[in-house]
Amino acid sequence: MDLRNTPDIDKPREKLIARGASALELEELIAAIIGRGTAGYDAVKIGKLVGKILMTYTYETTIRDLLHIPGMGEAKACQILAALELARRFPPPKMRKATIHTPKDVLPFVTQYRYDSQENFLVLTLTGAHEVINVRHITKGILDNCQVHPREVFAGAIEDRASSIILVHNHPSGNLEPSRQDILMTEELKKCGEILGISILDHIVVGPVDDYRSI
Repeated sequence: MDLRNTPDIDKPREKLIARGASALELEELIAAIIGRGTAGYDAVKIGKLVGKILMTYTYETTIRDLLHIPGMGEAKACQILAALELARRFPPPKMRKATIHTPKDVLPFVTQYRYDSQENFLVLTLTGAHEVINVRHITKGILDNCQVHPREVFAGAIEDRASSIILVHNHPSGNLEPSRQDILMTEELKKCGEILGISILDHIVVGPVDDYRSI
């Protein structure tokens, strides 16, 4: 496609298609996300203003911060914050093959769930060398009650051909002490894992505090 005949507001997306996302400048990446600007404020111009805010506040950027920008409505602001959150939920490339040595090594992979108001149950699938293969979100409960079925826990582990797994769930209350239900569930899943040949290395409880518990 001849970019000379492409409107300025569309060029970042065409550049991304032709050369990949890494070839785009910050304002172009933002322009590619929001698509189009408004009269007097094309997408790249808006992208420059948004970029300055993101460089200042990064993950603490709020929708109010973005709505002060000319040409930035709620829809565009939501697109930016959604993209920012999506990036936050993935570990950096150097951690893709991270090896788990201690329970604390698990925390960077589940940070985004620590402050959730509902319980989430996650499974980290690991290789025989305890390298992280995948982080699978199994279920989301209500308040402090999260129902988990062994089938759901081990389905992903089998698909990943995992040698072992680590269970993780959050306590929204901040009380990280495992409940009786947590302990019984862990024992049940441990027995299932033994049958399948997939060992459970740990079950970790996190929450909105700077700490964790290993069951």
